[in-house]
Amino acid sequence: MRWLTLYTRSRALGPSLAALVLCTALVRVAAGGDWSVLFASLSLAAAVSVAAVGLSGQDVDLDRTAAFGWLPRRLAHVLLVGVLAALVLLAVQGSLAVPTSVVVRDALGLTGLAGLAATLFGGQFGWTLPLLWTVVALFTPPDPPALRRVVAWPLQPADTAVTWWVAGVVFVVGVGAYSARGARR
Repeated sequence: MRWLTLYTRSRALGPSLAALVLCTALVRVAAGGDWSVLFASLSLAAAVSVAAVGLSGQDVDLDRTAAFGWLPRRLAHVLLVGVLAALVLLAVQGSLAVPTSVVVRDALGLTGLAGLAATLFGGQFGWTLPLLWTVVALFTPPDPPALRRVVAWPLQPADTAVTWWVAGVVFVVGVGAYSARGARR
């Protein structure tokens, strides 16, 4: 059997992709004509969360004994999660489109959170940080505005520079940690 086939099976990429598409479509249908940044962020959080559970295989020790470097494979996998989540969202949102820049920013940040969660808690818990951060963002009070821009960055307009900085830092830290270290045992 080829390496890629074994990898996709051990990471449950097929079911993860199906769940990613299903989550995005269900949130879009549930939002109806009220599609907004809120629903786009919820959709991305759900899509990244269901795909992030495959960031580790069944046996982390077996993965670590491989004779090849995992860094490029881990990097490709975590980036694939974010890219697919963003592309599926852009495809299903229809005429009530949220700006592409908001989708890209949120996909970057949530992908970083998924990588960070997999590194800290294990691949099976890769869903925790993207979902938790999105829920906290929903309930962040409007005052003080600076705190809201930092904590609720997934729900903010794309022209706010601090939201891009937060999403970028979270992306670099999360994707870098996951690519270098892999999922926790």
